[in-house]
Amino acid sequence: MRDPYSVLGLAKSASAAEIKSAFRKLAKKYHPDQSKEPKAKERFAEIGQAYEIVGDEKKRAAFDRGEIDAEGKPKAPQFEGFNAGPGGFRNFHFDFGGGGPGDPGHGIDPDIFAEMFGGGMKSRAKPPQRGQDVAVSVTVPLAQVATGGDVRVALPTGKTLDVTAPVGFEDGRTIRLRGQGEAGVRNGPPGDALVTLRYAPHPLFKVEGRDLRLDLPITLYEAVLGAKVRTPTLSGEVEITVPANTSSGRVLRLRGKGLPGVGETAAGDLYLTLRIALPPAEEPALAELMREWRDQKPYDPRAGMSA
Repeated sequence: MRDPYSVLGLAKSASAAEIKSAFRKLAKKYHPDQSKEPKAKERFAEIGQAYEIVGDEKKRAAFDRGEIDAEGKPKAPQFEGFNAGPGGFRNFHFDFGGGGPGDPGHGIDPDIFAEMFGGGMKSRAKPPQRGQDVAVSVTVPLAQVATGGDVRVALPTGKTLDVTAPVGFEDGRTIRLRGQGEAGVRNGPPGDALVTLRYAPHPLFKVEGRDLRLDLPITLYEAVLGAKVRTPTLSGEVEITVPANTSSGRVLRLRGKGLPGVGETAAGDLYLTLRIALPPAEEPALAELMREWRDQKPYDPRAGMSA
């Protein structure tokens, strides 16, 4: 190869800025993708080889001292460790985007070409890139879990849309909305939106799988005498029977009154825990009756309990 300074049309005293400027000018002139000059590809390769030597501060110093030749190969055995690659720079090519040795432009800083061609070189063009997915959680009222329906969702992208919550969906179910994520880059497709559905806390019902639990207050006389009382469910109030002589804490089961079934999973049940509630104000007659019971008909509900 010719002397790299001669290839670039420079004197040995040229500054780094002058070297870079000369390389830009010549590389643009002989770039194979757009040059109509004779033997543009060969000239472009020669220009790149020259810049590989004198455009690198360490390699330029080694060349000026006579330690390496114009191809970057060491001139003496003691410099055998100098890594010029297999075959020195005789097999040097150019890389315009990120290949390894053997690709066009290998060894040349791609930023120089981005500066020269404004990032618009066909060989430097990056492919379209899909937009990022976005994730959001939304709470759904328990009554709507039982019936299904649309839920308004505000996405991180700023969009607001309705998402259909399936009947009886499981807490934590994620729905993928195609194309509702971040916009793609360079005309790439948009990402998706991942909407996680959560049960909103309910003031009365506690969820256990597909079953529901409810503490149902009853009066003292309903517990003693028995009664028919109404209890709320997700589908509306129903009437139940409180057996006579019912203790506080007794559990009644209403089959199928929990969350709806999904697929092969059966509907859950509603478990009612009866809680005896005393009158809101002090009742002297009740207090007198209880004193008589204490004195005349005592009983121990904790009998047999021992640690």
